[in-house]
Amino acid sequence: ESHVQPVYQPYLTTCQGHRLCSTYRTIYKVAYRQAYRQLPQPAASCCPGWSRANSHALSCDRALCWVPCQNGGTCTFPGRCACMPGWTGPACQTDVDECTSQSHGCNQLCVNTAGSYHCACRDGFSLADDDKECQPLVPAPEPETFSQAGAPSEMKEEMSELKSRVEALEQKLQLVLAPFHSLMTSVPEDVGADPISRLSHSLQQLDRIDSLSEQISFLEERLETCKCLEKS
Repeated sequence: ESHVQPVYQPYLTTCQGHRLCSTYRTIYKVAYRQAYRQLPQPAASCCPGWSRANSHALSCDRALCWVPCQNGGTCTFPGRCACMPGWTGPACQTDVDECTSQSHGCNQLCVNTAGSYHCACRDGFSLADDDKECQPLVPAPEPETFSQAGAPSEMKEEMSELKSRVEALEQKLQLVLAPFHSLMTSVPEDVGADPISRLSHSLQQLDRIDSLSEQISFLEERLETCKCLEKS
């Protein structure tokens, strides 16, 4: 910028007594200098529907929606919201019913929820791991089925084993009775005195005993009786 600058110049003049005197005079000239000044930023107004992100921003890049966006939507254009999946409408206020279209992928039933959906199955089916397919429920096998199927064969085997054990015990019993048949004294008069008749009578007595344990007890008693007779 320009400004007036004073300049002091010396010169000679005549003093009293006709003498020369030295003095100064001031003259002015135009000079230039650098000046620094902070100018205010231009504040341009934004178009309708747009605003600045903050007071220091120069661009008008923020859209304005007169109705606030709902359900997670964002305002991307004046009066228009960008909605999250599952919502629609100018302000994202309307739920999208995904079950009305075939894009849901559910195998049997589709249940609409707020902003989403999920698949379901009819009675007798369960949802698979992909949460879309339905698979039939497999009932657990009843224990009675296996027991009834295996009972006859198992019972037959047990009966056959018990029968074999009884036959083996009867054979051992006959061998035990053989040495002592001559010592039996309580024989009715109508039974012959020969050993075969006495043995036959003893076997008939044993046949009247129902259980095998009673037979053994009976034999033990007879054995004790025989020992007593031998001592006497």
